[in-house]
Amino acid sequence: MLINHDTRCALEAVVDLVNTAPEGGEPDGLPDTPALRRFVERNVISDVETLGERDLAAVRAVRTRFAEVFAAADTQGAVDLLNAMVAAAGTTPRLTDHDGYDWHVHYFAPGASLADHLAADGGMALAFLVVAGERERLRRCEAPDCRHAFVDLSRNRSRRYCDSRTCGNRLHVAAYRARRREAGE
Repeated sequence: MLINHDTRCALEAVVDLVNTAPEGGEPDGLPDTPALRRFVERNVISDVETLGERDLAAVRAVRTRFAEVFAAADTQGAVDLLNAMVAAAGTTPRLTDHDGYDWHVHYFAPGASLADHLAADGGMALAFLVVAGERERLRRCEAPDCRHAFVDLSRNRSRRYCDSRTCGNRLHVAAYRARRREAGE
């Protein structure tokens, strides 16, 4: 599946945002506006100036809607959520070539809030996956103690863990040790 740089960045930002949600006893990854600023910087989100409590609340609401897309039982449910999110963000496609990147499309209106920016660009990136018939690439980690979101961009759609070096490796080592115990070694 061919995904351009801008869509990949938007998908990565969506996944990062969804994974900031408090889950399973983990604290909220966006507890305050400085954490929101770090999120913006980590994901190199352009056109973001001052951030306040209102932005934090709005981004948390967008985070919830993105999590609902990952959890949607079927494609129609995901489509309904994405259509509502993108429409509410006031999507305004426009070509731009900023920060050393070649021409690409932004879907948020100039001067949009961070929440609308994320909803528009992230919502459209997820919509591209749906249109391509690739919604099943939206996954949750299969490690029983993790459940982080990720987008499986592997060629054969075989990725099972959010990070093969941590969750995947940990489970493979545990399975290996269990097999060795069973073999009496």
